[in-house]
Amino acid sequence: MSRIEARRDEDTVAAGPLVDGLLRGLPPEAVLTDPDVTASYANDMASFCPAGSPAVVVLPRTVEQVQHVMRTATELRVPVVPQGARTGLSGGANATDGCIVLSLTKMDRILEISPVDRIAVVEPGVVNAALSRAVGEHGLYYPPDPSSWEQCTIGGNIGTASGGLCCVKYGVTAEYVLGLDVVLADGRLMSTGRRTAKGVAGYDLTRLFVGSEGSLGIVVRAILALRPKPPAQLVLAAEFSSGAAACDAVCRIMAGGHVPSLLELMDRTTVKAVNDLAHMGLPDSTEALLLAAFDTTDPAADLAAVGALCEAAGATQVVPAEDAAESELLLQARRLSLVALEAVKGTTMIDDVCVPRSRLGELIDGVERISEKYRLTIGVVAHAGDGNTHPTVCFDAQDPEESRRARESFDEIMALGLELGGTITGEHGVGVLKKEWLARELGPVGLEMQRAVKHVFDPLNILNPGKLF
Repeated sequence: MSRIEARRDEDTVAAGPLVDGLLRGLPPEAVLTDPDVTASYANDMASFCPAGSPAVVVLPRTVEQVQHVMRTATELRVPVVPQGARTGLSGGANATDGCIVLSLTKMDRILEISPVDRIAVVEPGVVNAALSRAVGEHGLYYPPDPSSWEQCTIGGNIGTASGGLCCVKYGVTAEYVLGLDVVLADGRLMSTGRRTAKGVAGYDLTRLFVGSEGSLGIVVRAILALRPKPPAQLVLAAEFSSGAAACDAVCRIMAGGHVPSLLELMDRTTVKAVNDLAHMGLPDSTEALLLAAFDTTDPAADLAAVGALCEAAGATQVVPAEDAAESELLLQARRLSLVALEAVKGTTMIDDVCVPRSRLGELIDGVERISEKYRLTIGVVAHAGDGNTHPTVCFDAQDPEESRRARESFDEIMALGLELGGTITGEHGVGVLKKEWLARELGPVGLEMQRAVKHVFDPLNILNPGKLF
C-alpha cells in the first residue's frame, strides 16, 4: 500500500465518526463529503493565504443545527471554519486540514423589518444587497455597502466589521449591529445586545463579536439598526494634476465641516487601468480623480461648495452631475477600479491600510515609491473621507520572482501605514494574511489580552484556528 493510499484510509477512518455524528442532527443534503465539492469551499478570494482540505462541509438551515455542529465538533475536538459567501480578502474563511467548514449561506431569511423601531432582524446568510432592497421598500436604509454587496453576506460583514463607499457619512457595520444570537464553541446559545435605541447593560459583548472573524462564536441572528432612506445622491468628479493636490482637497472638505455621503479617490495608475479597460475617456494628464457625493436636501449647493474647495486645492477640472443618471456614470469609474487593476496582470493583492486623513497624501506618495522600488504596478483606490486606502498590487502569479516582490511590497505598504499612525486593516480583517502585522500593531500586552479573550470563549481553540493570531 502506498503512502498516499494509507493516508486516504486514515482520513476515511477519522471522518467516519465525524460524519456520523453530524448526520445525527443534520439532514444528509446538508453534509457534503465529496472531495471535489469540499475543495471548492477551501478558500476565500485572498492571495498568498494557505488553505487546507476540509473533512466535511455542512450547510445548516436552523440555529439548532448549528448548535449540533458545534457540540459534535467539541466532542471530537475538530476545528470549525465559519464561512459566508467567501468574498473576503484576508484568508479569514480559508479551511484548515480536517476541519468542518460551516457554511451559513442557507440561513438566509430576513426575519423582521420594523419601520417603527427602525431595525431588521436577519439570519447570517442574508446577502447585503437583498437586505438593502428589502428595507428600501419600507422607506428605510441599511448603510454599510461593501464593494461585494451583491454577493457578500451579513454574517461575513459582521465577522470582518465591513465598511464600504458610504462610511464617510454613515459609518461601518459595527455601528449598525445592535444585538446578536451567537452559538458558542460548546454549542450553547447566547444573546447579546438589544433591540432598543439605547442600552448599556453590562459589557458590550456585541461589539466584541463584530470583527472577530468567527473566532469567538457563530453568529446565527443579528438585530441591525436602520435609517430613514435618504434622497438620491448627486456626484461630483474632480481631476487633479497630482495626488498631493487631491489629498489637500480631501483635507479641505473635511476640515470645512462638509459631510459627503461618498468621498473616493483614484490615483493615476488606477485611472489609467480603468481607461484601458473601459475607454472612459479620462484625460491622460489626470494624476488623481476625486469623487464626492451628497444625499442632502440640496445636494447641488453642497457640490458647488465642495467644487470650490477642489478648485482652491488645484483641481484642473470639476464636473458636477445634474441628475442620478449622470451621477451613476461618474461612479462607474470607481466601481470598475478593482476589475481594471486585476486586468493589468491577472492577479491582484489588495491591501487595506487606513491612516489619519491628514496623512493620506503621505501614504499615496509612499506607495508610489514602493511601486518603483519593486518594479510593480500598484494602484491606489481609497475611501478618502475615512483615510482607508486599498493599494492594489498587480502581479503575475505564475512568476515566482514577481510574486515574491509583490508580497514584499505588500508588507512594506503595511509598515508604512503603521509608521503614519494608521492600522493594518480598516475593513477587510486580519485572517491569515496579516497575522504577523496584527502582532506588531497590538504589541505584546495587547496580543496577550486578545488571546485571553479568545481562550474564554473557545478554550479548545476549535473556532477558526490559525486566524488573527
